Amino acid sequence: MTTTVIDYPRTNKVDATATRTAAGVPATRVLDVPVSTVNMPVAVATILDWIANRNAQYICVRDVHGVMRAQDDPALMAIHDGAGLITPDGMPLVWTLHARGYKTADRVCGADLVAALCEGGLATGARHYFYGGKPGVAERMAAELLRRFPGMKIVGMGTPPFRALTPEEDLQATEEISAAQPDIVWVGLSTPKQEYWMRDHVGRIPGATLVGIGAAFDFYAGDVKRAPEWMHKSGLEWLHRLVSEPRRLWRRYLVMAPKFVFKVLTQR
Repeated sequence: MTTTVIDYPRTNKVDATATRTAAGVPATRVLDVPVSTVNMPVAVATILDWIANRNAQYICVRDVHGVMRAQDDPALMAIHDGAGLITPDGMPLVWTLHARGYKTADRVCGADLVAALCEGGLATGARHYFYGGKPGVAERMAAELLRRFPGMKIVGMGTPPFRALTPEEDLQATEEISAAQPDIVWVGLSTPKQEYWMRDHVGRIPGATLVGIGAAFDFYAGDVKRAPEWMHKSGLEWLHRLVSEPRRLWRRYLVMAPKFVFKVLTQR
């Protein structure tokens, strides 16, 4: 077992909401959801350390939508308390961390985490499995990542049906994933379905870290175009996604996001 010393971002203020995740990663509670005070290099170092030590964990890549869904879903809220890492995906969460004094914390969104871990895992031979998406999406995502990161090890892909699996089907899928011996299972089932799946399967795939990345499957498959970089940094990626998928996302960005801002300001 190796021991890696990771320098997590610290606050220069008194943070009454400071806590730690189930894996001991520093976090701060935002509307009761523990959000890890990390940035991309720290998140990648943490996950690679888990892989090296066969420490099975699951990761929630958390945005405002997920935080607000948890307010009305006690089971989803509890899932965050069991996660090894809850990364701040979305600038409103990053701005909240900065306001609490974690100045070096930064955005860790699903699509960027995929690229960072694919690159970071090349030296150690990290083994990747893709589970989720519509038919054909996982295959196209894997092909695109192989193009970007030649030599990365992809050990399998699975596309479950949209309906709930029977216990027998779930056992078969879990055994197939386990037989591939992945280090990382990328889960693209959308929130909150992917969080429930990770909760129920962590530890059943020996030594694997499960990462819920939702829309990142569609980004890498080329089915959905990502916003330009300047929109990511300025906090306007939501606008790009809203214009791209208005019927599906209008409530998330026009109802839930304002509620989040109001609740956070009220909490403070």
